[in-house]
Amino acid sequence: MKRPKVVIIGGGFGGLNAAKALKKADVDILLIDKSNHHLFQPLLYQVASAAVSPGDIASPIRDILASQKNASVLLAEIVAIDKANKQVVSENGEHFSYDYLILSTGSRHSYFGHDEWEAFAPGLKTLHDALSIRERVLLSYERAERCSDDPAMVQKMMRFIIVGGGPTGVEMAGAIAEMAHKSLSKNFRNIKPEQTEIYLIEGADQLLSSFPKELGDIAKKDLEKLGVEVLLSSFVTQITADGILIKERYIESRNIIWAAGNEASPLLETLGVPLDRSKRVIVKPDLSIPDYPDLFVIGDAAYCLDDEGATLPGIAPVAIQQGRYVASLIKKQIPIVDRKKFKYFNKGMMATIGKGKAVAAVGKLRISGFVAWLAWCFIHVAYIISFPNKTLVMLDWFYLYLFNQRRVRLITRPISDEDDPI
Repeated sequence: MKRPKVVIIGGGFGGLNAAKALKKADVDILLIDKSNHHLFQPLLYQVASAAVSPGDIASPIRDILASQKNASVLLAEIVAIDKANKQVVSENGEHFSYDYLILSTGSRHSYFGHDEWEAFAPGLKTLHDALSIRERVLLSYERAERCSDDPAMVQKMMRFIIVGGGPTGVEMAGAIAEMAHKSLSKNFRNIKPEQTEIYLIEGADQLLSSFPKELGDIAKKDLEKLGVEVLLSSFVTQITADGILIKERYIESRNIIWAAGNEASPLLETLGVPLDRSKRVIVKPDLSIPDYPDLFVIGDAAYCLDDEGATLPGIAPVAIQQGRYVASLIKKQIPIVDRKKFKYFNKGMMATIGKGKAVAAVGKLRISGFVAWLAWCFIHVAYIISFPNKTLVMLDWFYLYLFNQRRVRLITRPISDEDDPI
């Protein structure tokens, strides 16, 4: 008898954990991703701020699944889903059949109808994004050093604006502040990096809006101690190559980073099912879609509610638990009428502000400061897939903690680049 074929689209936290959970199942797995690596996205901002190397937070998917005999990996971009014929279609027109399909396609930046802003305010979702931002940040100081006879231009080059006060925005703002005040302080002769201006713009009335307000307030105070100016209840109305407009206030800057919104992959639109405002699939309690019990959507691609009616956040623990849940349904061949609702076990939320500074909420427990930072470090290392990467990240952090040095301050593009010359 032919074994069921499980096709998984996406090698992120959800897709990869679904594949690993099916290791001993009597199925054949095909994992398809448009990248050849699994990326630990929570630490992308550390690549962008030159704290860790790209290879420290990414592992080849083929290597991760090499010992899993029932799993195959394919590098391809899936552009359409044919539900009726149980097939997915790649960018070159190739079709792949499935008995079960798991969509774990993640999310991308959302500019709320202003896609033209992306050219001036890049987001942070891929290694390419992180490396581009790292070079923009480092090049800004190099440019400032060369135009030190023009104070206005120097200040413009050393002014950074982060849009979005969620975990990514908070962590990025803190990292740039520490880089400017500590890592770069003695590296230049004509400029003073500690005079860097950093703005963090958030539309809500607190930072980390998904966290308890008291922790958002602590994060704000910690960032302000690092020299970050936090603008709450502020909405961006225009972004250009030279700056950003917030209502009637215009701030000049060549360094704008977008961390304000996400939307799901356009692939989901080919399903022809209801989507939410962020283009996520509104899934059933078992994470399948209506009328198709063998097609599941998980992670950032799924709009799913908890027992209290709140939307589950697009974070790694949610995707991991959803991937394992769906794998269990497939492994046990549970019919739809007997499937129990997916229940997310909330282990808490954490965000780091800088060296020795973090906030965490675990149930009713609120933690901040050094203890929260240590917990943040250990938990993030635990979630990294490969042991070598765990070791490398810990060594990077130890070096950064002791010496305040970011060892990956590398600019690899030619300075004569026609698109953005130095």
